[in-house]
Amino acid sequence: MAYNLPATRLLMNRLRQMMAEDGETRSRLDSVVQLIASTMVADVCSIYLRHRGGTLILLATEGLKPEAVGNTRLSANEGLVGLVARRAEPMAIQDAPRHPAFSYRPETGEDPFHAFLGVPVLRGGRVIGVLTVQNRTERLYGDEEIDTLQTIAMVLAEIVDRIDPEHLGSGDVQRRARNLATLKGRVFCEGLGYGRAVLYDPVVPAAKFFAGDQEIEARRLTQALVGLRASIDRMMAIDGAALGEDPRDVMETYRLLAHDPSWAEKLQEGVRSGLSAEASVDRARREHRARLQSARDPYLRERLHDLEDLDNRLLRILGGDEGKPQISEERSVLVARRLGPAELLEYANAGLRGILMEEAAASSHAAIVARALGIPTLGGIEGLTTRIDQGDWLIVDAEEGVLHVRPDDSLYDAYKARVALRSERQAAYAALRDLPAKTKDGHTVRLMLNAGLDLDLDMLAPAGADGVGLFRTEFQFLVSETLPSMEDQITLYRRVLDKAAGKPVIFRTLDLGGDKVLPALNLQREENPALGWRSIRFALDHKGLFRRQLRALVRAAGNNPLTVMFPMVTVPEEFFEARDLLLKEVEWTAERTGKRPSKLEIGVMLETPALAYSLKELAGAAEFLSVGTNDLMQFFYAADRMTPHVSDRYDLVFPSALRFLKDVAEDCARYGIRLSACGEATGSALSALCFVALGFTNLSMSAGSIGPVKRMIRSLDMSAFQADFLAALDAPNGSFRNQLLGLAAQHAVELPEG
Repeated sequence: MAYNLPATRLLMNRLRQMMAEDGETRSRLDSVVQLIASTMVADVCSIYLRHRGGTLILLATEGLKPEAVGNTRLSANEGLVGLVARRAEPMAIQDAPRHPAFSYRPETGEDPFHAFLGVPVLRGGRVIGVLTVQNRTERLYGDEEIDTLQTIAMVLAEIVDRIDPEHLGSGDVQRRARNLATLKGRVFCEGLGYGRAVLYDPVVPAAKFFAGDQEIEARRLTQALVGLRASIDRMMAIDGAALGEDPRDVMETYRLLAHDPSWAEKLQEGVRSGLSAEASVDRARREHRARLQSARDPYLRERLHDLEDLDNRLLRILGGDEGKPQISEERSVLVARRLGPAELLEYANAGLRGILMEEAAASSHAAIVARALGIPTLGGIEGLTTRIDQGDWLIVDAEEGVLHVRPDDSLYDAYKARVALRSERQAAYAALRDLPAKTKDGHTVRLMLNAGLDLDLDMLAPAGADGVGLFRTEFQFLVSETLPSMEDQITLYRRVLDKAAGKPVIFRTLDLGGDKVLPALNLQREENPALGWRSIRFALDHKGLFRRQLRALVRAAGNNPLTVMFPMVTVPEEFFEARDLLLKEVEWTAERTGKRPSKLEIGVMLETPALAYSLKELAGAAEFLSVGTNDLMQFFYAADRMTPHVSDRYDLVFPSALRFLKDVAEDCARYGIRLSACGEATGSALSALCFVALGFTNLSMSAGSIGPVKRMIRSLDMSAFQADFLAALDAPNGSFRNQLLGLAAQHAVELPEG
């Protein structure tokens, strides 16, 4: 058959008219398959819908027996239809019955048909069905026919997604019930939130699928592509020496994808076939997402992520103000597949009641920003964006790590009761704000604040923190598309010191790499980035970048005290090299400005077990050591904390980990190194109890954790509890966590419920 562009446009125009008409869903689907079959000169056109367990049910057909609708069911791996669904890509076969995957179903009457073309029906990156055409003669469908059928499948996705395939009787097809759904996630910021879903990823409504004027749509797409490429070129216009060769190679690859003529031509083909510019980009995005779901190669996944990011950027440019999420002043919960810190900061003052992210690892920086904003946040929610529609009511339970979609009245009543209880607890913690974290027998613990943004510093006084135990300097880099200048850095560090108002601030130097990749300073691809070129290793290999930061810190301090610590040091030589660079910057600044810090303290983070056995060499050179629990525990247990399947394997409240920390505490006391701890574990009252019992007198945590930990410390008789704790650690009995909870109850230590 000679299939041409006018035929495609005719099909799109007729489909647009059909979509605009009122009528029963069943009759509309019947009309759609009839239209496709007649326009494409096919003997058969069928729609299959995916159901529970992956079963594919015949939803509508033209050319097969009508009684097969609702009765023909293919298992997830059965037949050519199942193969299309499994691969999530089109399949064109000249002689279907000869294909090894062919499955004969006599009730359909498909014996005479040879030529087969099937395309997946995609929504949100998942396959929800399959659209097929068949012919009696042996022939191979061409690229234009495949593209056309893929476009139609995209339109059909919006119609069939909510159809309940169990009710395919006569009359209108029943809609799949949008009932309560409960999804599990990882808590990034504790709290409870309730509001309507606002989808962050650009959504193309069905009404905008078709082009009203193809020439106008083609110009809009061309202009949007020009704008996209210009924005990426601006990102590349950075000092080459600062970037280095490998990062520039990665960014150049991203730029080349944006300038790829084949990508642009495929988008223009969609417009020429009758799609709007947005719908054409959305079609490409669906294909990229579907391929991403099945991709196992890390490099391929990285490129597909880049392509999806380009699709989203282009859709936002096309949408203008309409393409931005509309945050309601009433109640809104932001829902996204991935979210960067800079993107989240745009909504800092929008009054969000919750944040939900599908991909945990890529959003770890956004999680820290969410904690600074104090917004209940869950991440790592599988299938999030395919289970939620714009405007759905949501309960974000970021205490238990649960999301309730479309909650009923009983759930909402329970939520309100928990909010009231949480408010009572917060009031009790607020009453302790100006009281010291001192045990009953007189041991004082300094409770410090983890920070990385101006927003964090605003919580110093309300939380009753004794200072900033960890200021993450890399966030100024992560939220910008370009490298911050030295003046920008000096301004930030001075503002931090001013807001601290004389309280101590510990600045951690740049901790980049691993899951913290700069928009403007990307790192080379690594098989295991957590163990790769990151933190102090990266800084010492980029001495120009590193020394500019150290100089900014020294200049910001002026004649005031300055405290700096270096992250992820594994061997003493790394510490000494970084320390020498800092001392040189102090002298350089003093010679030119006449100012030097009145007191300079230099510390090191213990994040790898290797450094724990080098503390003797650091004696007299490192004033303090801070245990970074996040990385230390993942390296101690060889369990990646960003991998959901093993993220619960690195429990600090475990005998081996606590014995290790006990040895560290004893060595620090022996060599005169002040000891502290920071990280997620310090924010748990039970973990903090362990640190205090091991002799730690400085703990740094998020603002929301200071109240519960302070209450625990003030209820503790240290000398009485410590003896029993160390005895239990020496001879654990069963679950040590349960054993510890029993000890806490026995000594009347106040721990938060749950």
